[in-house]
Amino acid sequence: MSIVVLEHVSKEYRLGDHMVRALDDVTLSFESGVFLAIAGPSGSGKSTLLNVIGCIDMPSSGRVVIAGHDISGQTPDQLASLRARTIGFVFQTFNLFPVLTAEENVEYPLLQMEELDKVDRRERVKEMLELVQLGKFAKHRPSQLSGGQRQRVAIARALVTRPELVLADEPTANLDHKTGEGILALMRDINRRYKTTFIFSTHDKKVIDAADRLVGIEDGTVRILGVRKEGQWAITNVARRAAATTDTEAAAPKR
Repeated sequence: MSIVVLEHVSKEYRLGDHMVRALDDVTLSFESGVFLAIAGPSGSGKSTLLNVIGCIDMPSSGRVVIAGHDISGQTPDQLASLRARTIGFVFQTFNLFPVLTAEENVEYPLLQMEELDKVDRRERVKEMLELVQLGKFAKHRPSQLSGGQRQRVAIARALVTRPELVLADEPTANLDHKTGEGILALMRDINRRYKTTFIFSTHDKKVIDAADRLVGIEDGTVRILGVRKEGQWAITNVARRAAATTDTEAAAPKR
């Protein structure tokens, strides 16, 4: 089953007197359990694509289905509920509350889930902190943690609601090489053990090398699609294929 489906999705922003097309007729689908990198240079549209998948931005046109939910026409409250229960987020800058401890930061998303009492929440938080190897740092505030430890807290927070999908926007950008590799290895292990879908926005080669699916985007248009097979990338040049299809249609005899 496809956990993400985008059909002819475009996204436009107004910038002064001009309209900027951040996404241009994007059609994609990802199956559940993938470890996927959306790669491209700055301004390519990769973060906008991640935000549309995360129901943070609504498309200007086209259809988006997340975990079986068509987001078209949904109210802000419905979208907020979908995000809270279906999607976890990991950010480049960690986005932790500085006045809260690690365990309080991880618990925060659970406060919206009325079906969980305090005991249930604490059990989940403990489980997630142990999963990211930070159990003994539960009482530490972000200022008392290293960058890698803060990102592990952010990963625990993203996973604590047991989402079907985790979106990570440049999760290694503020980390040194060794720490970034450790964070990637952790997320890859979680992906394999729990079949949690991970989708990254990145231009980091380490992230791309760790992925098993690749979407290459430039100027808001998907240029390449990649699937890793036996350790090697099988790459499809989408732009070239689309151009060939257009040329064939133009050359076809009219009836």
